Amino acid sequence: MGQVTDLDTFAALLAPEGQALLTALRDHDPADELTTATRLRKDHPAPLVSAALGQAQLRQRAAAKFGADARLMYFTPHGVEQSTRAVVAAHRAARLAALGVRTLADLCCGIGGDALALARAGISVLAVDRDPLACAAARANAEALGLAALIEVRCADATEVDTAGYDAVFVDPARRGGVRGGRIFDPEAYSPPLSWAVEAARTAPYAALKIAPGVPHDALPADAETEWISDAGKVKEAVVWFGGTPGSAPDAVAGAAHRIVPGGRRATLLPAGDSLLGAGLPDPEPGPVGAWLYEPDGAVIRAHLVADVARRTGGRLIDPTIAYITADTLTETPYATAYAITDVLPFNVKKLKALLREREVGIAVIKKRGSAVEPEELRKKLKLGSGRRSCTIFLTRVAGAPTMLLGHPAAELTPGR
Repeated sequence: MGQVTDLDTFAALLAPEGQALLTALRDHDPADELTTATRLRKDHPAPLVSAALGQAQLRQRAAAKFGADARLMYFTPHGVEQSTRAVVAAHRAARLAALGVRTLADLCCGIGGDALALARAGISVLAVDRDPLACAAARANAEALGLAALIEVRCADATEVDTAGYDAVFVDPARRGGVRGGRIFDPEAYSPPLSWAVEAARTAPYAALKIAPGVPHDALPADAETEWISDAGKVKEAVVWFGGTPGSAPDAVAGAAHRIVPGGRRATLLPAGDSLLGAGLPDPEPGPVGAWLYEPDGAVIRAHLVADVARRTGGRLIDPTIAYITADTLTETPYATAYAITDVLPFNVKKLKALLREREVGIAVIKKRGSAVEPEELRKKLKLGSGRRSCTIFLTRVAGAPTMLLGHPAAELTPGR
């Protein structure tokens, strides 16, 4: 598969012949690439066919992030990996719009994923990137989705752009490019570094910095709110927000998800949009496993808000070092998945295998937290048969001891089960 690596080839894709090829490849099956390429090269230049095939495959990969829009958009390989998932970008854009932001400088815009969401929220965007090919894709995407009137794309070094006069700044530093193009975990190794982005943010009325969700909490600026965002239960990113009122208390704004609380820690769960702002609670005391187990959403765990969920559910930890909450009664919460616990057993593969066979369990979901045992290795040892029942197995620690918890998701339980 070929990739667009120069502006001339990209321009050819935007021309009528390139557009015709992209239309013909809209439902292209990558498994038939060789056959398709051979057929198309009879009537079109080989470099253009290769570029169109590459773009078709990128569009298919991008569908997971951009949905139906991906069929109209233009991508670079880096752009697909780095760009924000559309539902996350829409959430951030809606929060900025609710803050009153009407103009924004999008620094390190890439292929323009965030700029598109911001424009759809009614915000005029200056989209800046130093990669000419990324800028070309951003312009093409704005045109393709009918948003060009609200998006100005400028090819420049983000660190040299004057953002004075804009209501807000958004910075999405590159977090790839380390060894073999892998992820970069040190915030100061971002491009540009997190320290530069923080200083740039402090010059604007409002600012949002997109960072990796695994960022150490001690690397976060004290005068900003940090929000961890998950989508369908998977943590996607963290955002450092500037522009809140110093001294505002989390409890005072608990009902206002768009407000920025300096020093605050927030977990937002998409697509529903539930948002939990931490109250700075200490971890609850651990205790015995009760009738219910709560598995907090990943964004809650990353934001260190397990204690907040424990308070909401009237729960306690099963171990001081494990992010599982247990309680004696069921309390509905969007911030954790609840399980009815049927068994609490010391870890023993032989006993577990016999118990599952006795209960005719043929399907098991195996989860681990604080255990050295790998779920797939345990699954092989269990040799689950064709039993008609299912269960969830938690490999964890309770009061420091290796333990197996067996249960069922609360959502699957029916009265009388």
